[in-house]
Amino acid sequence: MKIIDVVCSPGRTGFYFDDQRAIKQGAGHDGVFYTGDPVTEGFRSVRQAGESISVMIVLEDGQIAFGDCAAVQYSGAGGRDPLFLAADFIPVIDTYIKPELVGKEADNFRDLCAMMEAICVDGKRLHTAIRYGVSQAILDAVAKATGRMMCEVVADEYGCTVSETPIPIFTQSGDDRYDNSDKMILKGAQVLPHALINNVDTKLGRNGEKLKEYVAWLRERILNFRSSEDYSPVMHIDVYGTIGAAFGNNNYKAMADYIEEIGEIAKPFKIRIEGPMDCDCDRETQMTALAALTKELDDRNCDVELVADEWCNTLEDIKLFADHKAGHMVQIKTPDLGGINNTIEAVLYCKEKGIGAYQGGTCNETDRSAQVCVHCAMATQPVQILAKPGMGVDEGYMIVYNEMNRILAMKKAKKNFVK
Repeated sequence: MKIIDVVCSPGRTGFYFDDQRAIKQGAGHDGVFYTGDPVTEGFRSVRQAGESISVMIVLEDGQIAFGDCAAVQYSGAGGRDPLFLAADFIPVIDTYIKPELVGKEADNFRDLCAMMEAICVDGKRLHTAIRYGVSQAILDAVAKATGRMMCEVVADEYGCTVSETPIPIFTQSGDDRYDNSDKMILKGAQVLPHALINNVDTKLGRNGEKLKEYVAWLRERILNFRSSEDYSPVMHIDVYGTIGAAFGNNNYKAMADYIEEIGEIAKPFKIRIEGPMDCDCDRETQMTALAALTKELDDRNCDVELVADEWCNTLEDIKLFADHKAGHMVQIKTPDLGGINNTIEAVLYCKEKGIGAYQGGTCNETDRSAQVCVHCAMATQPVQILAKPGMGVDEGYMIVYNEMNRILAMKKAKKNFVK
């Protein structure tokens, strides 16, 4: 079935673009706003409204497939592509992608994505957000054209199997790490709470005391309010490099001592620490430091897992971190990889290497990108998938949970069709 048109519309995301460097340098808070001047190129303010682009592919039978272009909250930081604004990039899609897609058969997701990913403008690849959204629309188009669910297209083309059970959902709290944790416990989120520990003085503590207090509080909150003793969620705390900032990025012993303490406080619950240090210089330095800290913890038989995030953005990056065991788990931050074909390959590669695959993303996505990501996860079966977009818990969890259960219900129904 042929593609006859590609149509774009500007949109909003479920959160904001935040200048991470300015925040790390001490930008203040005033309500929802950050105060002070932006530092990263392209930002008009430290926080500004997130933008997206919906890409709609029209098939010759009138069906419309769509996906959403979106970029991460902390755009322009940690080696990522610059700020993504709809007015700047809709003309790029119209000029360089639309002519390549119109007239093509919507019959092979991988081939169409390879064609799209190869497009260069002025010698550079297209912005990751463009490749992210267009690949979603391509997957939906192939699914609609061939009468399959998107997860079935992925499974068929990559030789994997659509899961018969839900993938654990990881919810994120934003700064409202107390009330939002209650929502997570109430809804039975399997992984929680992210917690946004992105400042040493106000959130971690100069000696790590504030995070210790929070983990102890969270442990008691789960024990006191869980619906049954069978509910045993994994704690997953993103510390944005603050442990390294407090104890020294290369002081692996001191960091490991502290992480072991956190692990003991969390018991009986398992805990993961994302981004323990942030070597804000280059990928190899970050990878080497994280690999060394991972080894230090493994040598101690510590059961706390480390999660790679910063400087682990592309499929190539993820392979490098996985090959060098830089972390026990890698966040596959879906918009950073460009086409979702790369997300699929990243999950499968991590599984092959025995590294935990966390199919993540950002709060700064849309409902549509989250739905398509669920289909990729159900086909590739990572350890966990992020609830997105937004930081309100309820909305992102609902979107991911409901799409996952639609897939499971349709799989079951299709078995009955065959009978």
